[in-house]
Formats: sequence, C-alpha cells, structure tokens
Amino acid sequence: MPVNSYEKPDFWSQKAFQEGYPARSVYKLKEIDEKFGFIKQNYTILDLGSAPGSWTTFLLRKMDGTGKVVSCDLNPLAKSVKSDNLLFIQGDLNAENVRNVIKENGLYDLVVCDAAPKTTGNRVVDTARSEQLVEMAIWYAQTMLKTGGNFAVKIFQNGDQQSLLKKMREVFTT
Repeated sequence: MPVNSYEKPDFWSQKAFQEGYPARSVYKLKEIDEKFGFIKQNYTILDLGSAPGSWTTFLLRKMDGTGKVVSCDLNPLAKSVKSDNLLFIQGDLNAENVRNVIKENGLYDLVVCDAAPKTTGNRVVDTARSEQLVEMAIWYAQTMLKTGGNFAVKIFQNGDQQSLLKKMREVFTT
C-alpha cells in the first residue's frame, strides 16, 4: 500500500487506497458533492492541481464513462488514474501553452482545484503561495466556466482567505 508523504497511513488514507484512490483528499470532494450535487454526467470538468489524482478518479467514476475531465498538474497522476474520458496535462498552469490546451478543451461545466504549494513549514510563506494558487484557479473559473457553471477551490486558513472569499462572492453566485 502506498504511504502518504506526511506520516504512516491514517484511517482515511487507508480507506482511500482500499477504494482505489491515490490519496485521502477524495473525501473532501465527495463531501462537497454530497452537499451540493454539482458533479453531473456528461459534464466537461477542469481539475486544477490534480496530482496524484484522487479528485480526478472521483470525477471520472461519478460521471460513469460520460463527459470529459481535463486534469492538470506539475506532477504526474498516479499510474492507476486512466480513462478514455481523461485528458491529463502535465505542466505549469501559468504557462501559455498549458492555458491554450485547457482553453481548447473548454468551456467547462465545473472547475475544481485542490492545488497545494510545496510547503516550507513557514505559515506565512505557505499561505501566500496557496493564495496565489487560488487566484490562478479563480482566473481559470472566470475565463473558462460556462454560464451557470460551478467552481470549488481549496483555500489554506490563516491567510487572506476573507479577501479571496469576498472576491469570489463578487464574481460568482453561491
């Protein structure tokens, strides 16, 4: 069984691996979808910061062979993450060539982002880097979501999350 990079596998990591997900982060997305029901069959979905691929795997399973997931990360997806309905782009989301490929495959019904920066242990630095990733995800959602589409993004606490939330409320309806 794979080991998460933080410590020995906890209950959620073990459960994820047993269910065929590369990481326990899948349960965050599952909980959000159970509450809001925003993942539908035949959707075109953009998954930002997708490695190792738990969210991508959940999205593909939820759509049950319909629709398409465009997944992007600097790091590769786990080898188990495969589908004819998946386009994986390994690259920097800020790079023009990556943006162009993502744009060519949109507009999107749903944009999700579970991106996290490489942490340094310095809360100020880590939070600032996370906020930059959220700003980038907001840009993708603003420019590539269909009208009426949905957006979900992870935000690190203890930073400027209130201004990010305010910006999202100005741009998106809840």
